[in-house]
Amino acid sequence: MSKLNKILSQSSCGKCRVCCGFVDSDKWEIPIIFRELRESVEEKLGVKLITRGEEFVFDMKFNGNEISYCPALSENGCTLGDLKPFDCAVWPFRVNKLGEKLVITVSPVCDTVFSLPLKTLTEFVNSDGFAGELFAEARKHPDIVKPYIDGYPIITVEK
Repeated sequence: MSKLNKILSQSSCGKCRVCCGFVDSDKWEIPIIFRELRESVEEKLGVKLITRGEEFVFDMKFNGNEISYCPALSENGCTLGDLKPFDCAVWPFRVNKLGEKLVITVSPVCDTVFSLPLKTLTEFVNSDGFAGELFAEARKHPDIVKPYIDGYPIITVEK
């Protein structure tokens, strides 16, 4: 999913890291590790993943509002390379469920991407099959679909 480099540079992303930190109230946002990648991720990081739905997540410990960072994060960014969770590879875009529809939204937490004009974001998501890839992964791995959050701009709706 290196398509994001068209609108988000690695250096901008690497300086921010807001998407790699979690507090107790947003632990539901911990990225999903697909079943087929579980063993490889565990081996690479020397961690055990825990079950969430049909897939897996990092077993992160929380202390209220203290930020806990993803165990794959290093001073040079994500150490997972090709094993990077889908959620991370497409961040700040996400697939949400709104009623019976799947929608792609953009998180307002990512200042760099969120500050782009909505038209730019819509054109980006709808070009080069990106939206189709996101919806296909959501159908294949429904645990990556998060409930819609008010205030997240809807970029496109599954047809």
